[in-house]
Amino acid sequence: MHNELTQSDIQKMEEEIEFRKLVERPRLIEDVKEARAHGDLSENFEYYAAKRAKNQNESRIRYLERMIRTAQVVSDESKEDEVGINNTVTVRFVDDGSQETYRIVTTVRGNSLAGLISNESPLGKALLGCKEGQRVHVAVGAGGYDVDIIHIDKTEDDSQDKLRSF
Repeated sequence: MHNELTQSDIQKMEEEIEFRKLVERPRLIEDVKEARAHGDLSENFEYYAAKRAKNQNESRIRYLERMIRTAQVVSDESKEDEVGINNTVTVRFVDDGSQETYRIVTTVRGNSLAGLISNESPLGKALLGCKEGQRVHVAVGAGGYDVDIIHIDKTEDDSQDKLRSF
């Protein structure tokens, strides 16, 4: 299975890999050496904790490298007045009048608790390609709901996208 990623997703992953290899790896190796020097390894919690942190870092590097290697690159370009990937959209739910703001992202970055919804989610699919002021029906199972697109923000806001956003 291929993961859909945009070129900017891949760039952020490569930056995280570089950080983990050049900054975290040497620090974690030094932590293991220091903990090993404390003596008896059979009762040395610091050693096991340092070793575990080092292994988690290496595992994360392998995971990101595999994601990049197997990725299917998708375009995040869209027309100026249409919703596309990496756009922030404010919608009003017709049922109750409440408003929510979401950022449409690729599947691997989706995190609804942080306002990041997948381009393959029902709401994400419905919004892609639509325009500001348009009413959109979101199909869910046999039913669904309607939303009005209030505002589309095309700016790349990476304030939410810190390292480890994948």
